[in-house]
Amino acid sequence: MHEYLGGCLRELGATPLEIGGVADHVHLLTGLKPTHRLSEILRATKKGSSEWIRGKIENFHWQDGYSAFTVSPSQLERVRTYIQRQAEHHRKRTFVEEYRDLLRAHGIDFDEASCSDRLLRFSAPATRCDFKYVLVRG
Repeated sequence: MHEYLGGCLRELGATPLEIGGVADHVHLLTGLKPTHRLSEILRATKKGSSEWIRGKIENFHWQDGYSAFTVSPSQLERVRTYIQRQAEHHRKRTFVEEYRDLLRAHGIDFDEASCSDRLLRFSAPATRCDFKYVLVRG
């Protein structure tokens, strides 16, 4: 699936740098052109990949929405490594814990209780995934 997502991004003119994740979410580190609209890139990537995935996983659908974070060039290798180690990382921390930490690290205010309830509801079914994006603009 990760290779297919990379192909979807390349087709849209984006540059996938690292793609990885576990059963309930995906991380994409990708370069975007100044003319790209984030919402359109994500909509088209989800749509294109859904058609392919549904041929392999019955009743698959992506979660509505996404999270996007800008990464400075000095942090590219750190983020790449983080994405590559998702399986190991999630043996110790849940998706909800990870998501909260990302929000905190980027200074995004959120309500702990509602964030947890919403995320748990979305990530519980085995065939539901959250698209979690880490983006590089350039």
